[in-house]
Amino acid sequence: MRTFGDIEKKYAAFGSSNILLQSIPYDGTSTWGKGSDKAFDAFMEASDYLELYDIETNSEVFRKGIHILPEIFSEGDPEKVSEKIYTAVKELLDKNKLLTFIGGDHSISIGIIKAFYEKYTDLTIVQLDAHTDLRPEYLGSRFNHACAMHEAAKNTRLVQVGIRSMDSSELKYFDRSRCIYAHEMQDNDDWIDRVVSLLTRDVYISVDMDVFDPSIMPATGTPEPGGITWYQVLRLLRKVFTVSNVRGFDLVELMPQEHIKAPAFMMVKLYYKMLSYKYYG
Repeated sequence: MRTFGDIEKKYAAFGSSNILLQSIPYDGTSTWGKGSDKAFDAFMEASDYLELYDIETNSEVFRKGIHILPEIFSEGDPEKVSEKIYTAVKELLDKNKLLTFIGGDHSISIGIIKAFYEKYTDLTIVQLDAHTDLRPEYLGSRFNHACAMHEAAKNTRLVQVGIRSMDSSELKYFDRSRCIYAHEMQDNDDWIDRVVSLLTRDVYISVDMDVFDPSIMPATGTPEPGGITWYQVLRLLRKVFTVSNVRGFDLVELMPQEHIKAPAFMMVKLYYKMLSYKYYG
């Protein structure tokens, strides 16, 4: 039995675990760098080298139990893939556990978020991303990674953080009052209070790894200069977990590099930090 962080099996059984970890290795809509379907394998390999005591929260969150579900294996038509993801997540939401997902390209979030906003009627989506992802369709599909937040913008309170690239066609779907551009985040933390002021009680977080600057996260399919830093993200996330009930989250768009281990480990560390903030923040 494979376990996250090579934890003991007693902390990874379904019945005793508070946390469910789901791999969705779909990379069918990426339009530049390919390889995010390999992210979970790199993530799991890196997790074996994670030290399980978190200094910041003085905790070992793995003791809450982290159970790995069978992957949602998907290929082919992105609309059918999204429907499959939606159906699976809808069933998982009845389990009363924290749902966490590793992509895959960002299109996997479409089906996940739909299931969440149908259950939680006053839901905020906190999107950490270099791109707005608000196009109604791209390359002939409404289920492209460039459309990942279009439905979320219509059906939830969408708060976008770290944005530094968008197409003019997205402006009609874009709410400037709920967006923190990356250039607004430099040299101050005032933006964190602005994000917090926009939250409802129930929150879902979607992290595209390209929100980070390419100097620390080069392993992504659509890198953008001017990204945000590790501690900026952590300060925001700890505050979000503190003031809201985070119901689930996903981490997407890691494109593993064979000879560079740091990006995969960074995703693992971020994942574990988010769990630590959820239960001990």
